[in-house]
Amino acid sequence: MLHIYPVTQTSLNDTRYTVKANGLEVPLQFARVSKEPFNRRWPGHQRQIEQSEIVSFVMMSSDEPVTFEVTSDQELSNAVIRPCTLGVTPEIDGNTARFTVDGGSYCTFEPAGRHHALHLFIDKPRRYDVNPADANVIYFGKGVHEAGMIELKDGQTLFIDEGAVVFACVKAMDANNIRIIGHGILDNSHNRETILFEANEKNNNAAVNNAVRLHTVQLEYCTNVVIDGITIRDSLVYNIRPIGCRNVAISNVKIIGCWRYNSDGIDMHNCENVVIDHCFLRTYDDAICIKGFDCYYEGDVEKAVQEAMHHNGGNYENFRHVLVRDCVIWNDWGKGLEIGAETRAEEICGILFENCSIIHVLGPVLDCCNVDYARVHHVTWRDISVEYDDVIPPPLIQTNDDETYSIHSNDYNPPLCMATVEFHHEYSTGGVRRGVNDHLVFENIWLFSNKKPVFVFRGYDEKHAVHDIVLKNITWNGVAIHESGEYGLATNEFCQNVAIE
Repeated sequence: MLHIYPVTQTSLNDTRYTVKANGLEVPLQFARVSKEPFNRRWPGHQRQIEQSEIVSFVMMSSDEPVTFEVTSDQELSNAVIRPCTLGVTPEIDGNTARFTVDGGSYCTFEPAGRHHALHLFIDKPRRYDVNPADANVIYFGKGVHEAGMIELKDGQTLFIDEGAVVFACVKAMDANNIRIIGHGILDNSHNRETILFEANEKNNNAAVNNAVRLHTVQLEYCTNVVIDGITIRDSLVYNIRPIGCRNVAISNVKIIGCWRYNSDGIDMHNCENVVIDHCFLRTYDDAICIKGFDCYYEGDVEKAVQEAMHHNGGNYENFRHVLVRDCVIWNDWGKGLEIGAETRAEEICGILFENCSIIHVLGPVLDCCNVDYARVHHVTWRDISVEYDDVIPPPLIQTNDDETYSIHSNDYNPPLCMATVEFHHEYSTGGVRRGVNDHLVFENIWLFSNKKPVFVFRGYDEKHAVHDIVLKNITWNGVAIHESGEYGLATNEFCQNVAIE
């Protein structure tokens, strides 16, 4: 049964579309996203708003197919539905498109490529067993709520009900059995960086040290965490950042509105037993990242890392047992499904990415970038569809405020699969150890692109190598690459045993 969530409007608006679902008018939500992949090392101030644009999205639930009628103020002759694996082709009649998608789908309607897409968030029907009057429930109902900072303690549930827009950050430290759930919006657009001193490229070219920036959801050393159903909009930095957490379940979460610097999706550090299931992420930096500790402290970095790894007498030296499945990824900068870059952990292992759709991406798609000392091993990317734009806008670095983005070539082609052990001038600072990447499997990867797939595997030295890599059933536009021979492979002398099956 179709259920359309109520809408609480904020200051954003766009009159580009009108939408009906099963003949019913659907109110639109709006978000600000990146217009162009123009990034830079933190220049001492936030990104220029002219580098963003407004997009629309709808929120509903259904366990049955939903037929949409979308009318635009522009002709829709080139409109497509992504992911392409849904197999949905819209019927176009001038400025109106009609199409049907299954209930429980997260997808996009795109009449103009990457620009001005309509995002369709159809949740699986779900009733939450929550009593708003319970003393352990922090409840927000329909309407706008200025909550500031919400801190969760043991046994607490943050319930953001449908129709609610909660302007807030959420944090928890050493908390057990906590939940962030509901069908409302956690909006981070009122979260601003605190500038500590004036800075520019000339005196602030290494780290983000002139500003304090808070992530939307930051969870440190928590156990038994559930995040389900919510939509996160306009994160200042990372959308969800678990550190040293155990038994984490993130499902049915929609992330949109990322346009500010370093607005990654879900970045995790030295956690164990994590499941990320059936989420949609449109980010302006890496989408889903499995990391070691990332320490940018002044002074003894390794001492600070060891203290973080043994918080309250615990052992957080490793990152183990992660399942990421059934997610849709739109990446406006950075990487898709990634290990690293920061890898301050003894080992990172037991990682499975499966049944995911990458509908737009600009950097390496499936990536293991080991810039510290972890042994990264037994990681699998399986059953992943990847769609490249006909012309992929190359991610460029802006060098000053007056510089504008422009494409000078249509040849940019990011690596499909990549694994490296390397030193990074910033992320590796304070550490002298290097790691190893081994037993990585890329299986059933389907690339849809007008450019052939490229693979990059490079080690650091003999002892810090990349080895035992399997590329199995990689197809380019439906043809297996081991049969066609159509692919690019870049390795160095510190890469061994790459098998293409």
